[in-house]
Amino acid sequence: MLERIQACLPSLPAAEQRVARLVLEDPRRFAQLPVGELAALAGVSKPTVLRFCRSLGYEGLTDFKLKLAGTVSEGVPYIHRSVDESDDVPEVAVKVIDNTVAALLKFRNELSPATLRQAVDALEQAWRGRHRIELYGVGNSGVVALDAQHKLFRLGVNCRAFADGHLQVMSAALLKPGDVALVFSNSGRTRDLIDATDVARKNGATTIAVTRTRSPLALTADIHLAADHAERYDQDMPMLSRLVHLVLVDILVTALALRMGAAQVQPLLKAVKTQISNKRYA
Repeated sequence: MLERIQACLPSLPAAEQRVARLVLEDPRRFAQLPVGELAALAGVSKPTVLRFCRSLGYEGLTDFKLKLAGTVSEGVPYIHRSVDESDDVPEVAVKVIDNTVAALLKFRNELSPATLRQAVDALEQAWRGRHRIELYGVGNSGVVALDAQHKLFRLGVNCRAFADGHLQVMSAALLKPGDVALVFSNSGRTRDLIDATDVARKNGATTIAVTRTRSPLALTADIHLAADHAERYDQDMPMLSRLVHLVLVDILVTALALRMGAAQVQPLLKAVKTQISNKRYA
């Protein structure tokens, strides 16, 4: 819910933006104060507070406060953080979509261009040198690793995905300089993935971790692609995290495919230009 408010903030009228910022500054306090105090703190009228709630799709202040209290409390649902038992199917659809959009916008705004370029450079160098690209992930992240394998395999890249911890370490032990280990983890704390990343790095391979900032895995890898989101890895079912990871895979594969296409087309263009030039001066 808070991510949704943050994403909608630029599109709200100026007065409603002040109410939104008040929510984001201290959501627990907002849920407890009466409308008069909220209006005074935000420097707006009481109707503006109500309009803000309705602008976000809620029936009124009471409905907004109930949903807000559920979001910031520890008793939020396991399946999805923004929904509650009273939501009808259309409400569930809107909330799931809105939270997904907010998470992707947050990811877009925080993405590091320099780090992303480093990761694509490493993948391109591995492809050019006919080296191996090994993909590691466990559980939900294992599914993401398989998706990456499927996309890279279609490009003709030498790659394999491993979801078993023992096989990951065995694979990492066989990697050499020029190879790449691309590791996916929601928590960044899975022991097998950290061990495999450490082994691969010590063997000279370039290690790329798609995981949370400041996690053990992020600190172990050579290149860290931050995939931060609001989900708690120990309590929530992976939804937003999986989508963010899949989007990162699409970015990496698309960027690599463009470079592969350029590498294959440019020599042909150069040969054609040479033939034209030779005919011109023959």
